[in-house]
Amino acid sequence: MALPKMTQQIESRLAVCSWSLQPETPEALIANLREIGLSRVQLALDPLRDNPDAWEKTPELFAAAGIEIVSGMFGTIGEDYTTLETIKETGGVLPDQHWDANWEGIQKIADIAEGLGLKLVTFHAGFLPHEESDPGFAKLMGRIEQIAELFSAKGIDLGFETGQETADTLKLFLEKLNRPSVGVNFDPANMILYAKGDPIDALNTLAPFLKQCHIKDATLTKEPGTWGEEVTVGTGEVDWTAFLTTLDKLGFKGDCCIEREAGEQRIADIRTAKEFVTQL
Repeated sequence: MALPKMTQQIESRLAVCSWSLQPETPEALIANLREIGLSRVQLALDPLRDNPDAWEKTPELFAAAGIEIVSGMFGTIGEDYTTLETIKETGGVLPDQHWDANWEGIQKIADIAEGLGLKLVTFHAGFLPHEESDPGFAKLMGRIEQIAELFSAKGIDLGFETGQETADTLKLFLEKLNRPSVGVNFDPANMILYAKGDPIDALNTLAPFLKQCHIKDATLTKEPGTWGEEVTVGTGEVDWTAFLTTLDKLGFKGDCCIEREAGEQRIADIRTAKEFVTQL
């Protein structure tokens, strides 16, 4: 049986999430990427804003090393991933106590992204309310519109990280937002980690909004209300054959960025992920 085109072409569209490697300098990141054997990266932009002394030469160093930045990512203040409840309370741009500081920081991120020539930046919006009648719905909608307008004026699209809500809830929010520049960074493992539904069903539901994908794997929790476990790609519950085949059927031409946020051997795990999806 012939492999889907997506599988045949996947290696040229793979990238590595820089924060997975926890680099303290761009030089360290370049060394890590060489060890992995990939020259494309989704770059965490917070270090460039918060530690410019270490990161200001990133564009020149990347150009000299032949490293391509496929997209950016930023975080928000006060996020606590200890439990599902703590991240629900603290995640994204929903908490009022951090909104002013977050907005100030996001404006700086937008300038950095523009300076790097990026066309896509992703982030966790926060837990989207399930019902439009929820007061948090209108508040989050207003803040997302404000952020989207900022990035759109610079020619940059936004991607929400998936998983903190069901695909149907996210689809409803995006339809109501009605901004073609805003879509999803689809992470199949997050659907499992947050126990928010089958990743392949979710991928089909969110197909009209796909901007980018993460390559990450996980196993479902055995205790409802607690985290699942992130595992090395190929050893979890994501059906990768179905995932890549579905992307192919959908005609998705975007990037697939390998993310590893657990474990003590991240370079080896990312290399394993790269080999797994290219040899599938």
